[in-house]
Amino acid sequence: MMTDITDKQNKALNFLDSRLNAKLLTHLNSCVHCGLCGTSCQYYITEKNSKNMPASKVDIVASIYRRYHTFAGKHFPKLTGARDLNDQTTEEMIDDLFGRCTMCGRCVAHCSIGVDIPFVVRTGRMMLQQMDLVPKSIQSTVDAALNTGNNMAIPTQDFVDTINWLNEDLQFEVNDDEATIPLNVHGVKMLYTLNPREPKFFPLSISAIAKVFYLAKESWTISTEFYDITNYAYFVGDEEGARVITERLINEALKFGADTLILGECGHGSRAMRWEGPNWMKAKYPVKTITAVELIANYIREGRIKPDKSKITDRVTIHDPCNLVRNGGIIDEQRYIVNQCCSDFVEMTPHGVDNFCCGGGGGQLAMSEYNDRRMRIGKIKADQIRATGAKIVVTPCHNCVDQLSSLNVEYNLGVTIKTIAEIVADAL
Repeated sequence: MMTDITDKQNKALNFLDSRLNAKLLTHLNSCVHCGLCGTSCQYYITEKNSKNMPASKVDIVASIYRRYHTFAGKHFPKLTGARDLNDQTTEEMIDDLFGRCTMCGRCVAHCSIGVDIPFVVRTGRMMLQQMDLVPKSIQSTVDAALNTGNNMAIPTQDFVDTINWLNEDLQFEVNDDEATIPLNVHGVKMLYTLNPREPKFFPLSISAIAKVFYLAKESWTISTEFYDITNYAYFVGDEEGARVITERLINEALKFGADTLILGECGHGSRAMRWEGPNWMKAKYPVKTITAVELIANYIREGRIKPDKSKITDRVTIHDPCNLVRNGGIIDEQRYIVNQCCSDFVEMTPHGVDNFCCGGGGGQLAMSEYNDRRMRIGKIKADQIRATGAKIVVTPCHNCVDQLSSLNVEYNLGVTIKTIAEIVADAL
């Protein structure tokens, strides 16, 4: 007999009902528990706990589906592994779906039948969001973005002051007192977006991209109101919040007359904006989108900027952000850029679409309650970096920069972490 459910749990079940299309049903019913996904998952490789198996994360969502949507699950739940959506189940869902998964997608590539495990995980997270059971740390990040325009709640004047200070740095770099980082300029070709961690903690990455744009003679601007490329609402399963964040950037581009939105160096932000955003808005974008990585590669190919690889002689390796590479298809551009800028480039093993997550994806970097796990699974990435002998690690994602910086300290790697824009600026 089914246990009584609360209004919130009933809301989550109604949400699941609304999402039971062919895609979700296929992935809920297809797992054969072969175990191959475990060999690909950083959590399971690090700790051989059955809860760390990607298949178990599928199963906890599938068990709820079976309980309320199949004859056997309704009448013989113990025989089918069907579970009531009660307090115990939801507690396990929070820990399994938020605390044991970066949604990196590596398990999908290694699944014998192609179950989209991150898709199921995100569906489970969306059910938890319906019940207001998202971990408070990451929810506060979403709230900040929705309420203030950026996920770090940086006041507009503080942002402007930072840019004004960076103007001086840019002028020194390019030896031009007229060089500026343009703010709120109308009639430009491109609107550039940032990860708020840049003005807050990594401001020199802004002057680096500004140097690139200056030398490429680009027509661009940054908005002081909506510039945040991140979209943590995507990770918590808040589709309405994700739509609002997406729509703000599109409207901002239109406001300034830009025909192109440049997606700053943020893996999940690029994915959310380019691939998920039109679904949330239920419309084709009226402007083009391009990642900063693709744009910079185009500049080099077209001769608009001319890096000198002799300037960077230290060994360099690339960390591939999961959402940009495995889930976004941008694989060759960053390698082309680094090869043009550096004289000694080596790959990690594995790399590209088979790369290991840095450990900070899926919102892990924003969830302090899982910090210990995040750092433990990050050892795999730390070992990869150390094996290359590289002195510089380049990654086109500021979330990855943060996690790699933490790993650098935790595991005494002695490397420098740079974005694509920073390594290019160093070579110009």
